[in-house]
Amino acid sequence: MSDRSVIVYLYDGSYEGLLSCVFESFAKKENPIEISVQDAVQTSLYPTRTIETDFAAAERVKKGICTKMSHEAYEWVRLGYFTCHPRKEKLILDFIRVGMRCGKKVLSLLADDSVNHLFKAIKHLTGESHQLKGFVRFSVYDRIMVAVIEPKNFVLPLLAPHFCDRYANEAFMIYDKTHGAMMFYRPYQSAIVPVEDYHEPEADEEEQFYRRLWKNYYDSIAIENRYNPKCRMSHMQKRYWSHLTEMNPCLSSTSGQIQSLGKQGENIALRNDLSE
Repeated sequence: MSDRSVIVYLYDGSYEGLLSCVFESFAKKENPIEISVQDAVQTSLYPTRTIETDFAAAERVKKGICTKMSHEAYEWVRLGYFTCHPRKEKLILDFIRVGMRCGKKVLSLLADDSVNHLFKAIKHLTGESHQLKGFVRFSVYDRIMVAVIEPKNFVLPLLAPHFCDRYANEAFMIYDKTHGAMMFYRPYQSAIVPVEDYHEPEADEEEQFYRRLWKNYYDSIAIENRYNPKCRMSHMQKRYWSHLTEMNPCLSSTSGQIQSLGKQGENIALRNDLSE
């Protein structure tokens, strides 16, 4: 296989489409200079070829990786597809090419640029998904929990098992604003689908009450003398703050409001009891 072929592969953006590009690369004995999503390419200085998604070819690539490299190496390929690396498709292809030469030891070859860069991209993906497991904030609209996130990586497939297990008997949605995708869940079914546009509905009185209650609790347990904004930002980056209830300045409440909040909670509980 040549080190480089002056051609750009175009595919439909799906995971199976990417694996079809890998199959085409090995079948034609060529290494494309780039692999890009078809709709995202405006112009190219190089000749292009559209690779149609072939599920049978994608399955053959999967089996080949698992057999020649390892199941763990295939998991790297799958996770690499979810990363925000700007050239993830080419990076994955280069990783597979190295793996087909070196076999099962490929995961330890961190001195190789393609292996190292893929490892770092996956580490960034898994780190972000781990953080969001604690930073997702749900609001309740008509008994359905809804959350909005803006991650750099496509983390919904990694978040799904955690939240589906945690809220197994609830109905909820998580909207990824960055990638235009929504994860829907109802007992015991889930799906991740593209969503072109989504606007959160207005929060009702009960939802507003619980938001203020949580904000008041957050402010009350804070130790003013140990306030360290740099430390907080190192553990909770500011890009997460816009969707964190406790970081919403409009919900600020003083200690004198605790009693009124409690009374409001009693009124809401009474209203719910009367409506049932």
